[in-house]
Amino acid sequence: MQQAGTSGSEVEVTWEDQQNINKFGRLNNRLHELNDEIKAAKEKCENLEDASNELILTDEEIVRFQIGEVFAHVPKDEVESKIEKLQEETSKNLEKLEEEKESIVAQMAELKKILYGKFKDSINLEED
Repeated sequence: MQQAGTSGSEVEVTWEDQQNINKFGRLNNRLHELNDEIKAAKEKCENLEDASNELILTDEEIVRFQIGEVFAHVPKDEVESKIEKLQEETSKNLEKLEEEKESIVAQMAELKKILYGKFKDSINLEED
């Protein structure tokens, strides 16, 4: 991901430069983790929305609700409130993840500007 190239003029890598390169690498890893977490959170939101819609369509007062790996018979009203609570929690978590992603992308852009400014084509910070 980060390489000091062997093109025409060699630029000395200072301790500060190495710290910036390392920080960029850590941020890049966290960005990939966040993308996976965001994908999972969006999927969970969709599943909860589907469950909520199915619950609206049912005529039964007692429904099966999955708790871990077990299904329990729970009153419909209780399940509705539990699903609403889970939807709120998941939405808040998704917003938090999106904000963290924006922050990381901004930090990475700043580091790219600094590193490309010094190393020009001698360093590659782009995804392949």
